[in-house]
Amino acid sequence: MRKPKHSSPEKRIGVLTHFGAQGQAHMVDVAAKVETHRVARAAGRICMLPATLRLIAAGTAKKGDVLGIARIAAIQAAKRTSDWIPLCHPLALTHVNIEFKLDHKAVAVNCIATVETTGRTGVEMEALTAVAAALLTIYDMCKAVDRGMRLEDIALHEKTGGKSGTWMRKK
Repeated sequence: MRKPKHSSPEKRIGVLTHFGAQGQAHMVDVAAKVETHRVARAAGRICMLPATLRLIAAGTAKKGDVLGIARIAAIQAAKRTSDWIPLCHPLALTHVNIEFKLDHKAVAVNCIATVETTGRTGVEMEALTAVAAALLTIYDMCKAVDRGMRLEDIALHEKTGGKSGTWMRKK
């Protein structure tokens, strides 16, 4: 595979930290990093038929409280991210908040996950994993009435803490 050419080091996107000098995958050593308060916020949505959104809003889905179960799934997924993503560090999370917003105009459920820790590595993966798990749980609980649902726009929106400081998605 051909390496991309860069006219100067400043134009490089960055260094892939999960690969050693010979290209082998490894877990990044964070022992020398300073512990800081770290927060990440991710969001995504699941689009569906209007009747499906009405079931969720009314709380009358056959399997029960769709958003309540999706919230628990998101929290569990955030806590277990290192079990899903091979090179993630297991983290002691200090807070996980999951919000759902029903968007009747777009016929969708939006999910926003905010994850926090005090540690040596960030919680971006935990926030993204929480959103994905929440939306997948909604799909699972409603698939009997709407197999055409689709997950969209799962993305990191903000992260704070650590050496790199604050990052925010441009709108």
